[in-house]
Amino acid sequence: MPTLGLIHNSPVLAPIFNEIAARLMPDVRILHFVDESTIKNTIAAGKLEKPTMRRVIQMVGSTFDAGCDLALVTCSSIGPAVDMAAELYDQPVLRVDRPMAEKAVANGTRIGVIATLSTTLKPTADLIRRVAAEQGKDVEIVEHVCAGAFDAVMAGDGATHDRIVGEALTGAMQGVDVIVLAQASMARVVASLPEGAVAAPVLASPELGMARATELLADLAK
Repeated sequence: MPTLGLIHNSPVLAPIFNEIAARLMPDVRILHFVDESTIKNTIAAGKLEKPTMRRVIQMVGSTFDAGCDLALVTCSSIGPAVDMAAELYDQPVLRVDRPMAEKAVANGTRIGVIATLSTTLKPTADLIRRVAAEQGKDVEIVEHVCAGAFDAVMAGDGATHDRIVGEALTGAMQGVDVIVLAQASMARVVASLPEGAVAAPVLASPELGMARATELLADLAK
């Protein structure tokens, strides 16, 4: 049985990816690896630092030591470290937001990116710019941080988080071709909004990342 290693910065993400895995890859064994220090230290420093990058690279290695065929890192804030890990290991290493960035670039030239943390916004926007450059496309990125949303959800106030994100989706993102959610936890807000409230298509990383992982695992099995 093929095995997928999922690397998270919070245990609350595991159920989200388990649900997707049950639909997209029921015959794949899923192993979860969680280290909250990777996001907490990044937030505290305001940027991705070298000790955290080394920790991410080590965690990717741990998935392969545990028998995983592919490692999928589910946090966008530590994306640059994932790119480094992909160069160091023979097995495939996937950023969860890479397929989302590719789809965004394929679907528009004015791309909105929203996040609840600046430390997540920048790596996601940078990835979209890199993908656009690789494809020879010129894009304009409209960036927006949902101020107060992260603190609210950390305090257990999910309603305030969802309200702030919803206001950004329906207000700050006017006039874009496609909207990218920099954090997996924001996807639930889209489902709660009235139909037609958001003018542009909204992309979230978990579903697209897991779909890409499914394809890669199928290729490995050939």
